[in-house]
Amino acid sequence: MTTPFDIFYIAKKDLLEFVRDRTRLITFIIMPIFMLIMVGFIFPSQTSIKNINIGIANQDGNTGTKLTSVIANLEVTSGTKAFNIKYYNSVNDIKNAIRSQQVNGGVYIPSNLDKELASGQQATITIVQDQSNPQVSALTTATLQKVIDEFGQSTSAPKIGVMLTKTKAAASQEAITAVLTPIDTTLTGLFPGNTNYFEFVAPGIMCMVVLTAVLTGLGASVSRERESGTLDGILIAPVSRLSIILGKAGAQSIRGLCQGIIVLLLSIIFFGVKLNGNFLLVLLILLLGIFSFVGMGILVSASAAEQETATQLLFMFQFPMLFLSGVFFPIQQMPQIMQYISKVIPLTYAISAMRKVMILGGSLSAVRNDLIILIAFGAVTLLIAVPVFKKMITH
Repeated sequence: MTTPFDIFYIAKKDLLEFVRDRTRLITFIIMPIFMLIMVGFIFPSQTSIKNINIGIANQDGNTGTKLTSVIANLEVTSGTKAFNIKYYNSVNDIKNAIRSQQVNGGVYIPSNLDKELASGQQATITIVQDQSNPQVSALTTATLQKVIDEFGQSTSAPKIGVMLTKTKAAASQEAITAVLTPIDTTLTGLFPGNTNYFEFVAPGIMCMVVLTAVLTGLGASVSRERESGTLDGILIAPVSRLSIILGKAGAQSIRGLCQGIIVLLLSIIFFGVKLNGNFLLVLLILLLGIFSFVGMGILVSASAAEQETATQLLFMFQFPMLFLSGVFFPIQQMPQIMQYISKVIPLTYAISAMRKVMILGGSLSAVRNDLIILIAFGAVTLLIAVPVFKKMITH
């Protein structure tokens, strides 16, 4: 017979167990704080741009230099520059810089800019877009077009006065256009067409799915076997502790890699995502991304005595990474302090490398630095995790 007292004592028992488990209690308190910080401080609060890296290839000595100075000194607020300028020699140099994400766009100023403006013709300046980041690219392109248009109009003011004094013959349409809009802009990218938002998030989702699978799988596997008692049987078997660790990590890595390939194929088949880079390089990035998180998964599995505790710990790690690593919106639009935090998360570099390869067609050299960071993070966490795991599972 069910009585209120029975319900009360069962609830009391579970609550006491919960309070006595310090790991679960800490994660219980920290999670709402994390969620508040994520929602309150990470989402971009403005639609303007600031400190965006762009490349400029100026082939013109006079007017081009003046325009470069205007772009370099443009401020969104007092003391805050809209752009950080890097200088290149050609459009191809700018494209290579975008491919390796040294810059998020560029401007090519041709050598005949002065000549065409002086002869009353309409000049053309090329804006190179970063197709891996449609949100930032749209803001950057719109800002550059406005700056170039206003700069061109400032050079046409004297010509308007001259045109108004001409009464003998009507000015041609080309002459009027050249005076009203002396500098036109043309857009180009690394590949034909424009990328959509899903092409931006697809690499991030793929990396997130893979790494989440590894973290969750490792934590749940060890804690589940602890609860069921099968871990004791494995420990007394003639198998080294390192073999147990690597075996479990290997199984979860294979599962995560398979999930990543499934996400990639579905994105290509159903959502029109294009793989502009090498498929083998994509697999290498996934493998190194998995390697970078294996150590963290081992640490979580070793520190969590119960599956529920492991789940809470993993969620505490995964939730901030979902926002801070740039899965759904650009890191460049986050507050500066959050950008610094994102740089210590390995998922950030896995996603960055994946976008360079999938969207921009980057080669191994373009993602070399990202891969080195993933390897370094994985090596350090493994060196810490393996002895901790050996110690924890024997207690």
